[in-house]
Amino acid sequence: MAGTLGGGGRGRQGAITGINVTPLVDVVLVLLIILMVSSTYIVAQTLKVQLPKAGTSDGTADKPFTVSILKTGKIVCNDDEVDEDGLKAQLKAQVAANPDTNLVVSADQDTPHGSVVHVLDLAKAAGIVKFAINVKAGGG
Repeated sequence: MAGTLGGGGRGRQGAITGINVTPLVDVVLVLLIILMVSSTYIVAQTLKVQLPKAGTSDGTADKPFTVSILKTGKIVCNDDEVDEDGLKAQLKAQVAANPDTNLVVSADQDTPHGSVVHVLDLAKAAGIVKFAINVKAGGG
């Protein structure tokens, strides 16, 4: 029972003198565990990347802005080799010219993942919101 009646006699109505809090503690602990587990997903930092669709697509970009990252770590932006500051400047200029710019990032398979994420972060800071990551078709 959730409580006990005082007075001890049968048929006699008395006030509840004690409440069993064990079910309440059980529910609160389960809710706490759920909150702790789900909070790791809420806090996780993510980059929203719009990946190209396979098979059918909505269409191709007229003139995508391309950035290639070579195995050596060099960055090639629209066929011109640039450093990080040059890339930032070109990204900002591209967004100023066309706010709906599509960025296509190509990277060598031996390029560290951090380099690709860094380029995507620079693009996001410049105001580009549409990304695509170039991959080789039929790879496995």
